[in-house]
Amino acid sequence: MQWQQICDDPLLQNLPYKIELNQWGQIVMSPARVKHGFFQNRIGSLLESLLTGGEVITECAIQTRDNVKVADVAWASDERADIILDEVSASIAPEICIEILSGSNTIEEMEFKQNLYFDAGAQEVWVCDRQGNVSFYIRGKQLESSEFVPDFPQQIKRRKNQN
Repeated sequence: MQWQQICDDPLLQNLPYKIELNQWGQIVMSPARVKHGFFQNRIGSLLESLLTGGEVITECAIQTRDNVKVADVAWASDERADIILDEVSASIAPEICIEILSGSNTIEEMEFKQNLYFDAGAQEVWVCDRQGNVSFYIRGKQLESSEFVPDFPQQIKRRKNQN
């Protein structure tokens, strides 16, 4: 199956799941919890407030060497956004690709996806765990904070708990 076919299939529209393709063109679906959407929105809002000259993209389909993977949140510079915004799946990864962990994700899976995003052109990959803790990576190394967005918080919190 090809990504364009999935995007065009009316039976697959509006599913409350994250859809990706594995290397054999098979659909892989992951159901999302409410908190997943909360983290997506909060991360995207923070990125918009801290960065200029680019676009935040949620559910960003990225063509990788293991078929299409979908970053929960991504940030693309204006230069990359000009290339990818009209594509079915991004031919080059946005500079920042962010995964929000669900209960079914494994460390091995996240390391594999990080490498896929780096191979596709990402400069940083972030991982947000189920408690809202954010880890920042460049290829082969975890960082204390993002080099791209040094003021990005290491933990995503509800607004009512932030001071």
